[in-house]
Amino acid sequence: MYKAYILTISDRSYRKEREDGSGVKAIDILENAGYEIAGYEILPDERDMISNKLREIADESLASVVFTLGGTGFSERDVTPEATEDVLEKNAPGISELLRRNGERSILSRGVSGLRKKTLIINLPGSPKAVSESLSLIKEVIKHGLDVLSGNVRDCAKEGK
Repeated sequence: MYKAYILTISDRSYRKEREDGSGVKAIDILENAGYEIAGYEILPDERDMISNKLREIADESLASVVFTLGGTGFSERDVTPEATEDVLEKNAPGISELLRRNGERSILSRGVSGLRKKTLIINLPGSPKAVSESLSLIKEVIKHGLDVLSGNVRDCAKEGK
């Protein structure tokens, strides 16, 4: 069982002006897929706060995977991809490329994915519908990546197979 950490990035939810339906949806989907929820927080659209939290989760091995929800669009306040890029050590662009091919509006997402230490970080769009569609698409396949990252399965690419 892998540990997942959910970070909802939303000024309005952070200020308690709007309920966070996306975070609740993500927790439900991930728990049903066999993930343990290591943590859940709501942060404002503040680059330093986001990147500091991502560093903390990865550097302290609090979770195998972090899903950020929101802050990936075209708004001036949308800084989640930049905050994520500030902490990544390796990119995993295929995940975000697949997510962008998932629907008409998803091409507008600027989300990124990658690794810091032994933690996979994935930016998802913020709406409950987008979270549901995105997690349904990737929740199982990323388990293989987490297996390789954690050393639970050999990496055939390294062995030339």
